[in-house]
Amino acid sequence: MKIKILKDKIIYIKNNSNTISNKLQEICDCLKREIDYYDWVGFYFKNGNKQELKLTQFAGKSTEHTTIPFGKGICGQVAMSNSNFVVQDVTVQDNYISCGIDVKSEIVIPIFKNGKNIGQIDIDSHQRNPFTKDDEKLLEFVCKQVSKFI
Repeated sequence: MKIKILKDKIIYIKNNSNTISNKLQEICDCLKREIDYYDWVGFYFKNGNKQELKLTQFAGKSTEHTTIPFGKGICGQVAMSNSNFVVQDVTVQDNYISCGIDVKSEIVIPIFKNGKNIGQIDIDSHQRNPFTKDDEKLLEFVCKQVSKFI
């Protein structure tokens, strides 16, 4: 994986795109385009004072899961645990929300601002076992950059 190049692209987007929503959309588009096993890339953020996440920008097929309660699915679990969650095979997860029959694995990384979990980046893949520590490191970097402009 070309992590250095991708990090440079993320910094460029952060510094040069004009609105928060444009920055988030460009990040989604970039990651989906540049990493062949990233079949869906999206951002969920805490919905005000509610104990739920709201989908904002994404790249990939539309999903009916635009609002996710805390604790439900991989994203909802990350909202409560404040920890990365890598699922190499979604069929072995009891608390999984299916976003499509093609999804085989998922990685969710929280976004922190001032020490609080404000949202997350969610990646779905149509392959089993695609995610490595490099993916985690890259997505943690992305989340740190996002926290600087949110």
